[in-house]
Amino acid sequence: MKGKLHHVEIYVDDLNESKNFWAWFLGWLGYDEFQTWESGFSFIFDGTYLVFVQTEKEFLEPKFHRKRTGLNHLAFFVNTQKEVDELKTLLEQKEVKILYQNQRFFGENYYALFFEDPNRIKVEVVAKE
Repeated sequence: MKGKLHHVEIYVDDLNESKNFWAWFLGWLGYDEFQTWESGFSFIFDGTYLVFVQTEKEFLEPKFHRKRTGLNHLAFFVNTQKEVDELKTLLEQKEVKILYQNQRFFGENYYALFFEDPNRIKVEVVAKE
């Protein structure tokens, strides 16, 4: 158990928009809804959970940008390259911004897709085959 990630907490500028996005995506990955309260929600998988909290009004500016100091992206495993490709199709149907559209990220045992959540947090999904 030592060293296992317990949870990550992310502040968001629109809780409802973020919940719509993350509930769908994390559910697709196999996460379960864990907690919900007035200003936040969380999803859990194998004992690690992700927490999303509404940013207080006074802290909404400046907006998040992954190239500033702090979080750059979250990366999740899937089982197969086919799942990565299926997810890309689903994200395009939902009009989610796909990053690096003309680039393929793959190598020996690595195949990845990058996209943004409603707060422009970069999300990576990788199949390691």
